[in-house]
Amino acid sequence: MYKNLIATSINCRALWSWLEPLVLAVVVTQFGVTLVGVDGASMMPNLRHHERLLIPKYETWLHKLGVGDFRRGDILVFKPPTHDLDRPVLGSWLGQWTNHLTSRPFLVKRLIGLPGDRVRVSGGEVSVNGVQISQQFTSAYWQAQGCWDRSSTLANHARLDVATGRASGEVTLGAGQYFLMGDNRTASGSEDSRLFGPVPQRDIAGRAAAVVWPLMRRRAATYDCQATARPQDHVTYSGPSALNLRLLGRPAAFGEPLPPR
Repeated sequence: MYKNLIATSINCRALWSWLEPLVLAVVVTQFGVTLVGVDGASMMPNLRHHERLLIPKYETWLHKLGVGDFRRGDILVFKPPTHDLDRPVLGSWLGQWTNHLTSRPFLVKRLIGLPGDRVRVSGGEVSVNGVQISQQFTSAYWQAQGCWDRSSTLANHARLDVATGRASGEVTLGAGQYFLMGDNRTASGSEDSRLFGPVPQRDIAGRAAAVVWPLMRRRAATYDCQATARPQDHVTYSGPSALNLRLLGRPAAFGEPLPPR
């Protein structure tokens, strides 16, 4: 009997020695910090393809418990809603992406509107609660590249219902809803809340706080507006390399107080 108890105890210790690092990894990634990778060019010029972002998950849990909230200008990682993405409207690359909707891959976009906000998109400009938000943190780059989109359907509507074809220039966010847009402002550069609608808080994984990889990157990035390949393949990097490790702050445009929601 004692031999059986000893053997059982040894087996339990052996099992725990195998499970302990796995449990610790799950706890750290779910409640501490985790890393995610940027896939694509929807956050150009501020984030590049294959960069790795640090996500403080504890912030997300605190927000879900009612302690604080995300702020306009934050870069968030989230899973997009599954509705309204059954037909490609932005080109073949989006059609390929929608074939994999069952996995609901995480997206990385910038937070534009908080619960209760009124968001309007017109001529490539974005207004929140009646106040136009300066887009210089991204539009200056796209103007220099010659492909800042101001005329497409998505550049002139805050909501495009793919199923019905209806579009709306302004949306009002409900409780627990967030409006997110990519920094890539070319005609087919970003799939975001203009297409799939507001994102509920439960689908937000967290805020991207820093870029931690690669350690170095080329300073210059040129975007070919006429290319027909995947958006990340439109980019050519050149010039000297610079340290890439950096904190991801909010653009100055989001620091000004807005009217009440």
